[in-house]
Amino acid sequence: MVNRMILNETSYFGKGAIKEIVSEFKQRNFQKALVITDKELIKFGVATKVISLLDTAKISYEVYDGIVPNPTIQVVKEGVVAFKKAEADCIIAIGGGSPIDTAKAVGIIVANPEFEDVLSLEGTAATKNPSVPILAVPTTSGTAAEVTINYVITDEVNHRKFVCVDPHDIPIVAFVDSDMMMGMPESLAAATGMDAMTHAIEGFITKGAWELTDMLHIKAIELIGRSLRDSVAGNQIGREEMALGQYIAGMGFSNVGLGLVHGMAHPLSAWYNIPHGVACASLLPTVMAFNKDYTGEKYREIARALRLKDAEILPLNVVREAAITAISQLSKEVGIPSTISELGVKAADIPAIAEDAFRDVCTPGNPREASVSEIIDLYQSLL
Repeated sequence: MVNRMILNETSYFGKGAIKEIVSEFKQRNFQKALVITDKELIKFGVATKVISLLDTAKISYEVYDGIVPNPTIQVVKEGVVAFKKAEADCIIAIGGGSPIDTAKAVGIIVANPEFEDVLSLEGTAATKNPSVPILAVPTTSGTAAEVTINYVITDEVNHRKFVCVDPHDIPIVAFVDSDMMMGMPESLAAATGMDAMTHAIEGFITKGAWELTDMLHIKAIELIGRSLRDSVAGNQIGREEMALGQYIAGMGFSNVGLGLVHGMAHPLSAWYNIPHGVACASLLPTVMAFNKDYTGEKYREIARALRLKDAEILPLNVVREAAITAISQLSKEVGIPSTISELGVKAADIPAIAEDAFRDVCTPGNPREASVSEIIDLYQSLL
């Protein structure tokens, strides 16, 4: 079997890493950037940390700040127009998954205009050209959008999210700077952090997992497990460790896929605009329980990474339950709702939502196959 790994060309890590953006821009002979971000990041001075560096270095740029949570087809189309109007030759994406995912879609469409309808990018579209160069600056510790070949767009008309998987979309440079993440409120740190934990666990047990990605996911689980609480509390070291942990998880899952948690989370966000990380976290323990008998010794390895007592010697069925309980407790401690009814999910919608989850591109990667009726049962158990 042949396994493929695709990663960033260059990444910078640590406090102050964004200062390298000027040298990267100039060394690559870029002339003008379109900065893609959102109004809140500008309002609260997060994006301006990067913009001020551009101003000082006299780098030419224009800003598109029309990004919304769970970015839509229309947002992407507006971004394409903004890029062309700016006559830019690169994109600087500042934010969490929404700005960076939008930047990927914009960059791909500018380089491959035959996909300008956006919808045709779903799945593994046969794009011919690499994206417009993207320099990515994450401001959350969770999505790993800066290192993955995936992005997610919302089709508002049909109440669905669709996943795009394209090696051509990966940012050429990432700047993973904990200073950029210190502005996250506790709720966002918790949601994105549990999204990262979901990436690590699903990537570890997905059907496509192999030794190299297993190594990455286990280290990510260890880092996230020990640092998420501190990150949520606003501790800088915790946020720096989370920034690294979520990036490492992204290195793995981007190359092997995810599973049913993400398959079920995407329609929840599309139907109710639930933050993606919250949707994932609310589902994770239940789906872990659903999968447990199809994972071999992997839950023992998760338990070891979480430093659970006697993980080495406990019977397999016991250590599996201990790993699930530990994840459930972590989620509870950082304030994630334990039921989806708390998120506004309506019982009457579940059959249609389950159909969307069954068709989601992430669902086939799950270690245990799930029917529509089983997905309905899982949703209903969380009401």
